[in-house]
Amino acid sequence: MSGIALGLLLSTLAGLSTLIGGFFGLIAKKPGPKFMALTLGFSAGVMIHVSFVEMLGEGIEAVGFAPAHLAFFLGMGAMFLVDALIPHDYFDSHDHRGSDNHKGSLLKTGLFVALGLGIHNFPEGMASFVGALEDPSLGLSIAVAIAIHNIPEGLAVAAPVLAATGSRRKALWWTFLSGIAEPLGAGVAALMLLPILSDAILGYVLAAVAGIMVFISLDELVPVSRSYGMEHLSILGVVIGMGVMFLSLWALG
Repeated sequence: MSGIALGLLLSTLAGLSTLIGGFFGLIAKKPGPKFMALTLGFSAGVMIHVSFVEMLGEGIEAVGFAPAHLAFFLGMGAMFLVDALIPHDYFDSHDHRGSDNHKGSLLKTGLFVALGLGIHNFPEGMASFVGALEDPSLGLSIAVAIAIHNIPEGLAVAAPVLAATGSRRKALWWTFLSGIAEPLGAGVAALMLLPILSDAILGYVLAAVAGIMVFISLDELVPVSRSYGMEHLSILGVVIGMGVMFLSLWALG
């Protein structure tokens, strides 16, 4: 399979993992706080480690130390603007007791969460695609990390929509729409990059995507992981995620 096809496939699978969280919200109890703290921390550890060790490193090798870092910080700045202009939050990290009498508010919450997550998922799809272009194992690592943290995002969309409408179909539909932004991001990356792709351009893009991923990890994954009240498990998850990435990269040479 070519790097282009693999990148599109990985971003699609990572994006649609939101449906796993959606099904959790429809047919099962929510995952416990220990599980959520550990897995979100793990996802952050994987993304931080691969960003600094692989993606920023590849960028430095391709375009130089200062230019790669400039692209890295531009990536962080871009995600900061997205986060500031389109804020989003996890439904299950707040106390919504008594909200059953406010179905309109719940529906609005669910739809805005879906919109916010969709916009935030767009650059994540680009990350999976660009990583797969550079190295299939790198693209797979990024996609797995993104898929892990997309599961609670799916839950965050499905829970309020289901509570407001009573419709499982609508809850899953909005969960699907929030996740499909990732393969759309990969498609846009393909259309923009492939006609002009060179080692230097790929280096700049890898460094910028590394900045995006570090921002997502520090601004979203770690804080949400710690919000479950399991601070030590959260940090343990980060360390385990970094350790797993170290072992996988070492094994792959």
